This record gives sequence, C-alpha cells and structure tokens, in this order.
Amino acid sequence: MKVVKFGGSSLADAIQLRKVKAIIEDDLERNYVVVSAPGKGVKNNHKVTDLLAMCHELSVHDLNFNEVYKIIENVFKNIVDDLVLDIDIDKILDDVKREIAKGASYDFVISRGEFISAQVLANYIGYDFVDAKDLIVFNEGVLDLVKSCENIKNILTKHDRAVVPGFYGLDEFGKVHTFSRGGSDVTGSVIASALDAEMYENFTDVSGFLVADPKIVKDSCPIGTITYKELRELSYMGAKVLHEEAIFPLRDKNIPINIKNTNAPHEKGTLIVSKCDYKNKNIVTGISGKKGFTVINLEKVNMNTEKDFFRKLTTVFESNDISIEHMPSSIDSVSVIVSDSYITPKINKVLEELKIYLNVDNISWERDISLIAVVGRGMINEKGVSSRIFTALANKGVNIKMISQGSSEINIIIGVETEDFEKAIEGIYTEFYKEEKNEG
Repeated sequence: MKVVKFGGSSLADAIQLRKVKAIIEDDLERNYVVVSAPGKGVKNNHKVTDLLAMCHELSVHDLNFNEVYKIIENVFKNIVDDLVLDIDIDKILDDVKREIAKGASYDFVISRGEFISAQVLANYIGYDFVDAKDLIVFNEGVLDLVKSCENIKNILTKHDRAVVPGFYGLDEFGKVHTFSRGGSDVTGSVIASALDAEMYENFTDVSGFLVADPKIVKDSCPIGTITYKELRELSYMGAKVLHEEAIFPLRDKNIPINIKNTNAPHEKGTLIVSKCDYKNKNIVTGISGKKGFTVINLEKVNMNTEKDFFRKLTTVFESNDISIEHMPSSIDSVSVIVSDSYITPKINKVLEELKIYLNVDNISWERDISLIAVVGRGMINEKGVSSRIFTALANKGVNIKMISQGSSEINIIIGVETEDFEKAIEGIYTEFYKEEKNEG
C-alpha cells in the first residue's frame, strides 16, 4: 500500500486533476491520497490559500471580501463544471463563506482550500472523503504524532480507499490548527507512517531534487537517490522541494519517499531513503546555499584555556534571542555566524556585550556573507574533497571567508561574499559534475 500526496500545482484545474486520476489508476496500491489546496493554473493566477488568507484579513477588518472569495468560487466551480462532477459545490462554498463572515479563525479559513479540494477529488476518483480534523492532532501547537497515528489506525483503516485534506488538524481545544505552509507534505508522511506504508509518494511540478538550483546552474543533474541525512543538510541550506518536517515520521520506520512529477509521472524522480548501501557515483550529492548572514570574529590569546569562554559567548546571543548558525574556531579565535535578520537591529548592543563579558583582544564583524552547503555520502573517507572545492573556487576568483566540516563528514559549509554566491555554486558544481556537463 502506498500513500500519495499531490501538491497545489497538481490540483490547480481540471487539466491537472485528469492527470492525477490517471496516476492513481495506474497503480492500484495508491489507496490513500493527501491533497493540497489548488495552486496557480491555466484559469487561476493565484494560490487558493493566499486568497483565503486575504479573505480572512478583510473580514477581521469588517471589509467586504466577496470579490476575493468570488475568485476562489470560480476556481472550484470551473473544475467541477469541466469534469462534470456530481457534487454540491455551491453548498460547500457557501458554508465556508458563511464561516468566514462569522469570524472564523485564521487557521480555519486558510485550511478550507485543502478541505474543498479533497472533497472534489474524492468525488472525481470515487474514493471516500475523510476529514483531517478527525485524524491529525496538535497539542500546544505541536503535532502529537502518537495520538494522530492512533486516530489514523482507528479511522482511516475502515476505508479501503480515501482522500484526506492535508495541512491541518485539531488542537487540544477542538479548534482547527494548521502546519506551516507546505504542511500537506507532513500530513501525508504521518499517514504513511501510521499505516506502515510501503512508500510515500509526493507528486509536485518537478521530477525530484536537482544537484543545484536550476536558476543558478542551468540543466543541473537530477538526484536519483538521497538519504534523509543528506536531505536535511540541503534543506537547512535552502533546498526546498519537501517540507522538512515530513522526514521525521518516516525516517525511523525506513519508509522511503519518492518525489515525482505530476506532469511527467513515469520519470523516476528522487528516492529518499534512511540508509543507502551504495555510494553515489558522484562524491557530492547536492549543493545548496542561503544568503544574508553576518560573521562576528573574536580574537583572544589563550582563549582555549578559559573553561567558561564558550558558555559566556553563547549566553550573549541567547540573551538577545539570536540563533547561532555556525561557530568555527581555532586556538585563539572564533567566528560566530548569525542571520542578518536577527543581528542587524542589535549589532551594536551585541558587540558591546561581547567586549564586556569576554574581554576579547579584538572583535570585528562583516555583513553580506552567504553560506553554501556541499553535501554527499560519498565524501566520507574520500581524500581531497576540500582541496577540490578550494581549487574550484579559486578558479572562479572566489575568496573563501570560512569553511567548516560537520561531524557526520557528509557536509562541508563554505562562507563566501554574497556577490560571489552564484559563481561559487557554479564552480563547485562544475568541479564535481563536469563529466555529466560535458556529456550533456
């Protein structure tokens, strides 16, 4: 049995829903389907969730939201009319509209895209509709995985085939609560985990992950297989195809995730697994990065002999509610890397507190730093990886501001000036994938 999730681009209009139906009918093991709200399509230029959020905003300010809601109505009515479905879509839409007017919560309102989408698809493919509010449980704003799995086993298993709306559930007070945006991925993974599915398939508008951002590296190679650890490292540094919380319910049960393309369903996509017994043919599995960091450099002779130095250092950032991203160090110096958004309004205060608390010999800081993650299970015990990275960046004229290797040995983090970000990624990609590039 497989659990399959379809993203917003797969449910945008009748054209896409026909593709979804064909995919489901192509594999009789696809018993349980999780859906997002409709995204942008041929007849709609806006995501339904964004439109619902705007309706809520207008409503809470006692402003007329009918014009925006009309767009939502047209999205679903066009789908129902084009597919000639026997479903009372007018009543469903009117009920939601009435709840918004009565002052429904933000989470309730933005969850209605998935709620309606699931009912439409269930009607179209002849599956049962099961509401996520009866399955997914939140406690103090956090997913209660144990109770959610209990509900899924007790309720969903009574349906041989069902469609479930993603993105939301109920909190401890019986109120609708949502995951963060993209959370339908998590709903699907929880269901797959609870039912011990053979596979969790996640259909989107791309054929899996690419080694590097195609906006930076044209014709970037696809990633055939990637481990959960590798994916976590790449996702943390900005590679976004799957909601990062979707990994956890499946990892311990060794349930693989297959990222596939609704528009090209027979392409292999990317398989995400707990463990991989074979090495990737390339040393590097993927390259990703994020912009917008500040580096604070501190120097102090015999810093390593002060047992409480690092405790005091981290205390300054903790007391200012600033998360530390990385902290490479040497015997007499340490660099603290933090997000610009956190440090910018507090930079002078933090610098002064560091001087007072640590009594450092020298302190400096630098803005406009970008971090790049080079990730690969093939890097373990492979000699010369750092050297190849250095050479590739030097050939591109990129100055390395910092470099740090994780203890797992599957990732190397490099800091560069933001103006060099794109060419740095291009250089690293070319170094490790030049054979594929030349063959292409």
